[in-house]
Amino acid sequence: MIEELLPESVVAVEAFGEEGVREFGNTPLYPQEEALVVRAVAKRRREFTVVRSCARRAMEKLGVPAQPVLPGERGAPQWPDGLTGSMTHCEGYCAAALVRAADLASIGIDAEPHEPLPEGVLSAVALPAEAERIGRLAAGRPEVHWDRLLFSAKESVYKAWFPLTRKWLDFSEADIDLAPATASATGPAEGAEGVFRARLLVPGPVVGGHRLGHFDGRWTVRRGLLATAVTVHHG
Repeated sequence: MIEELLPESVVAVEAFGEEGVREFGNTPLYPQEEALVVRAVAKRRREFTVVRSCARRAMEKLGVPAQPVLPGERGAPQWPDGLTGSMTHCEGYCAAALVRAADLASIGIDAEPHEPLPEGVLSAVALPAEAERIGRLAAGRPEVHWDRLLFSAKESVYKAWFPLTRKWLDFSEADIDLAPATASATGPAEGAEGVFRARLLVPGPVVGGHRLGHFDGRWTVRRGLLATAVTVHHG
């Protein structure tokens, strides 16, 4: 699912549902990782373990020895030298996407259950212009939960932003314009896909000698989930 949204240079490894837990959940944690979840509830420990197993599988596919994935500043994962990447997990799904830093400047991925945001969350994360566009999209394509999709896109934008800037990016500091791949009439949400652009409302990172004013991303709906991904090229 995530891999479809990313360039070929990116290695993505996913785990779905109980099958994914059985495949990835028994991988032993490194002692440094174990110390972080020694008091965690079972759900937190399971997701922590599975997503790191996905990350280690991606490292191996890139020819890099598997190693611990520890949180750094603001919880951002610390990747082996020469790699950059992103991880995400939600109920029933975990994924890690890694790429050689020479191939991409940054990536950000996020997955969410394909269901409406809890009451009150949209107003906390959406700019007025975003809320207006979400309303129009929902009227034309009600089968897609655009509010949750906007939230996910903002998460992906932040995950791509932080490694480049080492700064916080508030929900209000990126204006995201979502678009479906086609303007087709209402149909099943399964398989819906599209793109988005995040216009940065604060000075963007300098990449390849140029200050970026926006990030571009893609989204999809699959298997009761929605996923978003942002790719930042070197220029």
